[in-house]
This record gives sequence, C-alpha cells and structure tokens, in this order.
Amino acid sequence: MNRSDIKVLVITGFGLNCEKETSAAVRMLGATPEMVHLNDLIEGKKTLKEYQMLVFIGGFSFGDHLGSGTVFANRVKFQLKDQLEEFIRDGKLIMGICNGFQTLTRLGLVPALNGNYFVQECALAHNDSGLFRDDWCILKGNEASKCVFTKGINQVRLPLRHGEGKFVADEATLKEIEDKNLVAVRYVNSDGSNAVEFPANPNGSLNSIAGICDETGRIFGLMPHPEAFLSPYNSPSWTADKVAGKIAEEGEGVVFFRNAIEYIENNL
Repeated sequence: MNRSDIKVLVITGFGLNCEKETSAAVRMLGATPEMVHLNDLIEGKKTLKEYQMLVFIGGFSFGDHLGSGTVFANRVKFQLKDQLEEFIRDGKLIMGICNGFQTLTRLGLVPALNGNYFVQECALAHNDSGLFRDDWCILKGNEASKCVFTKGINQVRLPLRHGEGKFVADEATLKEIEDKNLVAVRYVNSDGSNAVEFPANPNGSLNSIAGICDETGRIFGLMPHPEAFLSPYNSPSWTADKVAGKIAEEGEGVVFFRNAIEYIENNL
C-alpha cells in the first residue's frame, strides 16, 4: 500500500479539540487524514471500512460530564459497534489519545483481555492532586509489549493536559495486564526509573501506567499527547537545545504515528 493511499479517520465533534494536530501528524508522514464528525459516521455519510486507522482524539467530549469519555463512548458503542467489530477483525489500527484513551477504556477496546471487547475492565480516574495537570512528562516504552505504536521507543518526552488521567483497575485485572505485557508506556523519572511520586507521575496512575494496548498490539491508548510534539520547537527547552546545537529534526511524538503508518504500509 502506498503512503498516500493510507486513510486515517480522525473523529471530531462534541468538545474534542485536537483534530488539526492529529491530522498534521498523519499528513507529515505522507498518509491521508480525514476529519469526520461523529454524527456523520452515525448517519452513514462515512463508514469505518473506508479507513485503515482510527484515532479517538483529545479534548473534552460532551464537557466531560458523567466522566471523561463516557457519553462519547456510549454513542459509539450503541451506534457504531458493528462497524468497530469489523474494523478490529480486519486487523486495522485504533489509537486513543487523552480523552480518546478514556473513551477506549469505557468502550472496552483496551485492554480487552482474552479478546473480550466492549466490556470495561479499567478506567482513568481523577488525578490524585484533584487538579487539572498541564505539564511535560517522560515516558518509557516496554520492549516486551506487542504494541504497534510504541515499537522501538525507549524514552520520550511528551506534553500532557488532563484532570482524569489516573490509570486504575482491580488487582486481578492489573496483574493480567502486566503478565501479558499490555502496558506499552509508563511514566518515568529522568533516570528511567518508574515514576511513583508527583510530578513525574502526574496523576497517581497505578504501576506508573501511561498507556496500554490490547492483546493484538493494534489498539493503543495513552494519556500524554504525541500529536502536540511534532516539531522540536514545541519543546519547552528548544532555545537551550538550539544554543547547544542539539535541536532535533522533529518532535518526539512523531514516532508513535510513524510506527502506525509503517505497519499499515507493510501489513494492510
């Protein structure tokens, strides 16, 4: 498949607000993003089968009333479930960022233990601080994970902005997630050790979990925003980096999208 033939669906509407950055990430890699309002999908003006990848983006869907991602997930589940099931069976990719990750957990698309989709098994709860957090964090990839999106990632910096980002699950579910290496990225300290304390762990997530995938590795959600770090000039340290002659060619968030586009190019 040629890069330009790869179509990525970016669902918009109802308080979501990261569609342009997400589309820019896809476009800079040579693939074709399409921003489509949720209502247009529900009304059949567009269908999921037209795309190879789906992104649930960040923002404040339905004002985060009833819990972040809850209302949006319910509309998707009860009106697009058949299309989503087919999308997953066809081996396509799904990514959820921030509010999109919250939506994925409420839909039950991650972790979907034993392939049990559409049953919620974990959640993103209110930050331990009780406050909305707007900051930068360091993530470490899990080499043992099958996650398509995090392949080859050791450590990356990403911005985050959320009030409900604490990853929680019951003890048995958390153990199975860990045993099956479904944790794709964790919050870490600058030395690479797991971040337990605030602010390196910005929300109190159990086991420092910042993002997980399903057992196929093709469905992935994370709380920080890779689409918000596409240029090195997005970094808060870019001036110092430039003076030191260490300015990068691209932002550290691009790798998540590159991994996805390359997977589609080679497998679909």
